[in-house]
Amino acid sequence: MSDFANSPYFTYLIVPLLICLARIIDVSLGTIRIILVSKGAKKIAPVLGFFEILIWLIAIGQVMQNLTNVINYIAYALGFAMGNYIGILIEQKLAIGNVVVRIITTKDASELIDFLKSANFGVTIIDAEGANGPVHLIYTVIKRSSLPIIITHVKEYNPKAFYTIEDVRFVSEGIFPKKFFHLKSKVTALTGARKAK
Repeated sequence: MSDFANSPYFTYLIVPLLICLARIIDVSLGTIRIILVSKGAKKIAPVLGFFEILIWLIAIGQVMQNLTNVINYIAYALGFAMGNYIGILIEQKLAIGNVVVRIITTKDASELIDFLKSANFGVTIIDAEGANGPVHLIYTVIKRSSLPIIITHVKEYNPKAFYTIEDVRFVSEGIFPKKFFHLKSKVTALTGARKAK
């Protein structure tokens, strides 16, 4: 085993790969932790922080023990870059938290409003004046996991509607569909009924 640990194969391939992997994991955890901190997740963020710094210490320890190996520096930097990217992808898949969707449309929005209400989303509607005339403002606060469904239907009912999406740190009360899978089946049924008209 000692011969393998001292071999060029271990020094120039295995160690850099382990450093890169450790950095990917710790930076991914760090990215998710920062996002969770911004959303006020007090319980999960410290746990991720513990494992993040532990893995970082292991990675930096290996680099410090092999200061003459330039490949380790490259592996360290590559792991950092990939960790940021992977961390963001993971956070997007987890779809944690709530967002507010603001929709502004000059077109009659009654169909879109009916859809949102039928799917049990809370909706606030305001008639307003835009640069080119009257507009309808539609506000809804939703779970981030529901966002793809909302955007799909905004584009279906009002393809030229202007909309913005913003993270919400805290929500009190409000109307939300009970379960995401139940919502998906209900939305499918609503869409099928609309197409059948």
